[in-house]
Amino acid sequence: MALQGPIPVHFTQVFPHGCYIVGEVEKVRDFDASTPDRFVQARDKQTGEPLWQIAVMDGDPTVKAASKTVSVKLVSPVEPVAPATVAGLPFTPVEFDGMNATPWVNPAGRLAYSIKARTMRTPRATTKPPAYDKDAKDAS
Repeated sequence: MALQGPIPVHFTQVFPHGCYIVGEVEKVRDFDASTPDRFVQARDKQTGEPLWQIAVMDGDPTVKAASKTVSVKLVSPVEPVAPATVAGLPFTPVEFDGMNATPWVNPAGRLAYSIKARTMRTPRATTKPPAYDKDAKDAS
């Protein structure tokens, strides 16, 4: 099978209604290397860079409350900095770039996805993925 490892995804495929920060940037624990007395930060298997995570709330109003908050892992050599808060909003809007999804089966036997990104930033005015221009492709 040609599809190996994480699957590249665009922000709007994962969060079509946007998402909002509801936690702090934290180091991801390497459960195999850590001991009760010693914390070891996990590293990305592809790049070897440290992994960080941040809890975000999905902006989709149809998502059930139990599934609304997810953790996005960030692959970065330094601790990522969250976008500045926005006056008048209870949560900080955020957008991720360089995203990928890795499917896995959770303990309940259901399909789940681990979401990773390279960077986070303040959302742009529009977050739609680049349009597929059929005419331009056919002309080449």
